[in-house]
Amino acid sequence: MKINTQIARAKRGETSAEMKKVAKSEYLSPEFIRRQVAAGKIVIPANVRHKNLQPVGIGKVLRTKINANIGNSGLSSCLNEEIAKLKIALKYGADTVMDLSTGENICEIRRKIVQMSAAPVGTVPIYEAVSLVEKPEDLEIELLLEVVERQAEQGVDYMTIHAGLLRSHVPLAMKRMLKIVSRGGAILAKWMTVHKKENPFYEHFDRLLAICQKYDVTLSLGDGLRPGCLADASDKAQFAELATLGELVKRCRKAGVQVMVEGPGHVPLDEIEMNMKIEDKICGGAPFYILGPVVADCAPGYDHISSAIGGALGAFHGAAMLCYVTPKEHLGLPELEDVRNGVIAYKIAAHAADVALKKPHARCRDDAISKARADFDWEKQFELALDPERAREYRAQALSKSVTKKGKDESFCTMCGPKFCSMRLSKEIDK
Repeated sequence: MKINTQIARAKRGETSAEMKKVAKSEYLSPEFIRRQVAAGKIVIPANVRHKNLQPVGIGKVLRTKINANIGNSGLSSCLNEEIAKLKIALKYGADTVMDLSTGENICEIRRKIVQMSAAPVGTVPIYEAVSLVEKPEDLEIELLLEVVERQAEQGVDYMTIHAGLLRSHVPLAMKRMLKIVSRGGAILAKWMTVHKKENPFYEHFDRLLAICQKYDVTLSLGDGLRPGCLADASDKAQFAELATLGELVKRCRKAGVQVMVEGPGHVPLDEIEMNMKIEDKICGGAPFYILGPVVADCAPGYDHISSAIGGALGAFHGAAMLCYVTPKEHLGLPELEDVRNGVIAYKIAAHAADVALKKPHARCRDDAISKARADFDWEKQFELALDPERAREYRAQALSKSVTKKGKDESFCTMCGPKFCSMRLSKEIDK
């Protein structure tokens, strides 16, 4: 079947299974993917110890991926709650998950998450390391590398390491309104200030690379100086660290270690494009993994929305993966419904960017659901929705409050009703 015919079938509203068959004929070739991986423009986080992994490619030439952060804190949550969050994140479409546990039972939570997740799993090793000492300044490089290797042995696919935050950068950050908002960044900045020494991850970067190479762990170079408010965005501290990250990207590639770069958290809408382009240039096209960015600081409780707006624009201008933000951002540890809302918000952001970039078949789902709407095919609309349960729930609520009785004509929505339904009137005109 020719590709034009296949696309036409998708536009007519074929099932999602059919849509998958359609897309296969336009997937990028294995040779192209291999070249992009070799050039460092695509990463495939896949630890040799993660046995049930379904590999995922991350790069701006691919569909935009999303990550969901889970993990306990020192104040709340347990193993069962984190596994429930994992299941919710994967159910609604997270491409990767990160275990950011900082409370009790960190090793067991991570072991279980890796065991149960077919998606790549990421961590921030310094969190576990800090849990093993009295104070952050008690950390030593041998402990840090020991934790990295233990996590690699468990099957962690990618790790966030804040190796680009140097001692000379700390005074720049102290001029900010919110100073340092990254937990890993703040821990290392405190360590350097107390000991008057350089970042241990930077000084011992070659030893870190050796561990990553052994297990094929992808490095995610953390942005320890990411801006935590609009007032601190695109400042000297942020770009000083980014310059160091560009240097570390080259060292990773030379050592044969896959690498991606993490990006800013709070950025005004008009500065997002500039941030994406500068990272791409400085870091040699390494995949950019961004948190949001949040584009308005005044919406606590709705940061999944303000950040998804920034995420969509960031992906449109070249970000390869978006780290979700939940409604609980800045307020508390996310619960199950927060994870669901965060994942869906970011699926929308990533999808919107892919459609705008005209990536192959990105719009097939939209065209199919539009056809189903025109046909008043509610079941197909639910099937094609990013969150079918929520769509069914809202439709059922609407019908329960309407005068429409079950079994009667439902070829209209309750917002319009049969008399004012534009699509119903359009069908009558067409006849």
